[in-house]
Amino acid sequence: MCFCKTSAPFELVRRLCAERGQSTVEAAVLLPTLMLLLAMLVQPVCLGYTRTIMAHVAAETLRVMATSPDEANARNYALRRLRAVPEASLFHVGADRDWQVRVGREDEGRVAVATIVGHVRPLPFFGTLVAAFGERDGQGVVLRVQVRGNVRPAWVGGDYGEWQEMWN
Repeated sequence: MCFCKTSAPFELVRRLCAERGQSTVEAAVLLPTLMLLLAMLVQPVCLGYTRTIMAHVAAETLRVMATSPDEANARNYALRRLRAVPEASLFHVGADRDWQVRVGREDEGRVAVATIVGHVRPLPFFGTLVAAFGERDGQGVVLRVQVRGNVRPAWVGGDYGEWQEMWN
């Protein structure tokens, strides 16, 4: 009867191989779960980033309208600033031609309104969840931001032209 004994390194390799089968099964379950959790964290961050940039640009556009009587300048300024949003479907869909920027004045020109509308195409699982809380159309989920502000206090007299004449 032959009793063969293996050396210590071969014994260690044999034990590791026996345990590796268990870890392969665990990894097959754990990796998709981790990827889903990562997607659940990334999607709200992307939507929040886009919405924050839109709100910030709308507020800056109001400041531009306070100093410039031309609404086309304010609209072009907003479109230029909206380029900070990446052209990835998680952030924004449709490039520059998708952004809808509306600026206007109300209440004898003292109150300005800036509205920015864009589209996002969220991940498949989140598309139904996000659409349940917001608008949805053919391009994706609609993100809309509207900022209204007093660009000229009531105590300031005169108009833009009079102020230019006074300071020139």
